[in-house]
Amino acid sequence: MASVPPLSLRLGVDGFEALDEIARHRGITRAEAARHAIAETAERDRNRRGLADEARRLMGDPAYVQEAREIAGLMEDLRGPW
Repeated sequence: MASVPPLSLRLGVDGFEALDEIARHRGITRAEAARHAIAETAERDRNRRGLADEARRLMGDPAYVQEAREIAGLMEDLRGPW
């Protein structure tokens, strides 16, 4: 693996405390906690983009939209009066 240059951050008190909490909770160093947090955030962002792309694709599919409307109607019928 190629070596990357080190990164220096100013976290502020809240950021430092959050990083310290992650490190203590997981039993790892703060540096490792920072790497994990960055990787996990990037993964969540990729997942969100994937879900948003899928939702846009489905909303462009008339058959899907019709089926979703039918299911919503059935669910409304099952709800009954309150």
